[in-house]
Amino acid sequence: MIKPYLKLTKPGIIGGNLVARGGVLLASQGNIDWLLLLAVCFGTTLIVASGCVFNNVIDIDIDRLMKRTCERELVKKVVPVSYALAWATTLGIVGFYTLYAFTSLVAFEFGVLGFAVYVGLYSLHYKRKSVYGTLIGGLSGACPPVIGYCAVTGHFDAGAAILFITFCIWQLPHSYAIAIYRFEDYKSASIPVLPVEVGVARARYHIIGYIIAFAIASLALTYLGYAGSWYALGMGLVSLHWLYIAKVGYQKVPDEQWGKQMLLCSIASIMVFCVMISLDFSSENITDSFQANTQTPVFVEQG
Repeated sequence: MIKPYLKLTKPGIIGGNLVARGGVLLASQGNIDWLLLLAVCFGTTLIVASGCVFNNVIDIDIDRLMKRTCERELVKKVVPVSYALAWATTLGIVGFYTLYAFTSLVAFEFGVLGFAVYVGLYSLHYKRKSVYGTLIGGLSGACPPVIGYCAVTGHFDAGAAILFITFCIWQLPHSYAIAIYRFEDYKSASIPVLPVEVGVARARYHIIGYIIAFAIASLALTYLGYAGSWYALGMGLVSLHWLYIAKVGYQKVPDEQWGKQMLLCSIASIMVFCVMISLDFSSENITDSFQANTQTPVFVEQG
C-alpha cells in the first residue's frame, strides 16, 4: 500500500522542484561532483515531499471543495492523518539530514527556509487569508535551485541571488495561470488568489508585468557574467513567446483555455531556463566566487 503514500507527496511538484539540479550544474562549471548532485537531488526531493504531505494534511477541508483535489487520499480517508504526519516527519528528517551532512550549511539553511515558508507561512495562513499568498509560496518555490547552487559554492552570492529572484518572479504568473485554468475550483474553495479576487482581465496586466520582470531577472545572469550569449538568446525567445501569449492569446480563446496556454508557456520557460544555465554557464564570476570563498570562508562545508 505504498502508492497512496507516494501520491501524498505530490510527485508532479517534486519533479518540478528537481530544478535544484540546474543550480548545481550552473555552479559546477562542467566539473560535476556526481555524489554532491545526488545528495542535493535526494535531500531536496525528500524535503519537498515532506512539505507536500504536511500541506495535504492542512488542506483537507479545502481539498474537499475542489474538483481536482476531492479524490485525494486524505479526503477519501485512504490514509489516516496520523500516518500521514508520521510519513511527512520521516521524509523531512531524512531530507534535512542529507543536506546537512553531505552538502553545505547554507544549502541546508535554504532547505529549512523553503520548508518553513511553505508549511508555516503559506499553507497554514497566507494561502487562506491573503491575496499575497502566491508571493509567499513563491519564496519557498525559489529555494531548490539556490540549494543546488550553494551546495557547490558553499555560500550565497550574486548568482544565487539572481536564481532566487528569477524563480520568485516566475512563480507568480505560473500560479496565476493555474488559478485561471482552475478558476471555478479556487472560487468554490474561497482561496483568495489574484484572478479570483480582482478578475482575470485585471490579473492579466499583473501577469504581463511579471513576465517582463522574469525576462529581466533571468538575463541578469548574462549581464553579470554568470551565463553566456546562447543562454540569453534562449531566454529572450521564450520570454517573448510567453509575453505574446499573454497579450495576444487572451483575445482569441476563453479564459480557461488561455490559462492552460499560459501554464504550458510558464513550464516551457522555466525548463529552458534550467537547461540553459546547465549548458551555457560562464565560469568567470563563479570562479572568482570560489576563490573569494577559499580566502575568506563564510560557511563550513558539512560532511
